[in-house]
Amino acid sequence: MTTRILLTTTSFQDTPGSHHDLLKETGWEIITARGPLNEEDTLALVGDVDGYICGDDAISRKVIEKARPRLRVLSKYGIGVDKIDVEAATEMGIPVCFTPGVNHTTVAEHCFTLLLALYKNLIAEVDITREGKWKRLIGHEIMGKRIGIVGLGRIGKEVAVRAKAFGLELVGHDLYWPEAFADEYGITKAQSLEELLETCDIISLHTNLTEETRDMISSQSLARMKDGVVIINCARGELVSTSAMVQALKSGKVGGYGTDVLDEEPPAADHPLLKEPNCIVTPHIGSRTYESVVRQATASVKNLILAMNGEKPLAQVNKLDEGQGS
Repeated sequence: MTTRILLTTTSFQDTPGSHHDLLKETGWEIITARGPLNEEDTLALVGDVDGYICGDDAISRKVIEKARPRLRVLSKYGIGVDKIDVEAATEMGIPVCFTPGVNHTTVAEHCFTLLLALYKNLIAEVDITREGKWKRLIGHEIMGKRIGIVGLGRIGKEVAVRAKAFGLELVGHDLYWPEAFADEYGITKAQSLEELLETCDIISLHTNLTEETRDMISSQSLARMKDGVVIINCARGELVSTSAMVQALKSGKVGGYGTDVLDEEPPAADHPLLKEPNCIVTPHIGSRTYESVVRQATASVKNLILAMNGEKPLAQVNKLDEGQGS
């Protein structure tokens, strides 16, 4: 039986590079689709594939049940696995691989793209000049502002490195405090998330999406923040309550929201955040640079090949009992 691989991540498919050669050299049959896929579309494609390189497709228990017993490996192109029912995959002996450490630089750069654009009124000024006008708005410096970094993993640390270079005052919050790194970059440890939210001019989100962090930015937490706070989200859209954010932007409580992620992707044309002038939304492109795509794609293919051959992948989310998996 021919080994069949489902590939749905669009940046993998659209970006030329050595990752295509690496996958082609396996001799496997490659089935492609344009993700991210909802549950219904994912269900229609699984069942007769042996391996799956996925992006942010909805891979629920129902999907995994249909995919098994033929599906042997789930290889996530990227870091976040909150769209995958990892528990179900583990129960059914399917390794879930992922690619940590490949996109932290480019995502951190994107955070500062959003931050500087908000502080310098970049989008508004570009729109003004495109209309043939010459109206000069007053922006602000970020130097000396206090930035709160929620989550000091790889991306959060890269944001901290750049924040220090820009002359920002750094505050961090993480359950696993990186003592040596914090000392090196002068990051003050917030004693609680509430303390960070209440005292910072800028808040940058870099935490995983869990039931505990869902709607971390809510009406209640926003009320405790400084007036005019700027919030950057290059993590997950569901960390922020859309309705609460819209109200805070309208009232001026939030001075600007820069986000690369939404609670609905792609969003409906009438998604409320798309209409707010002090909100910048980019279409989940924080890690979509040529360099990052090639790194992520190569790692996802290597993970797939190793796991399909019964070897240990570069990085795996779930632990399988001996005898489980491929």
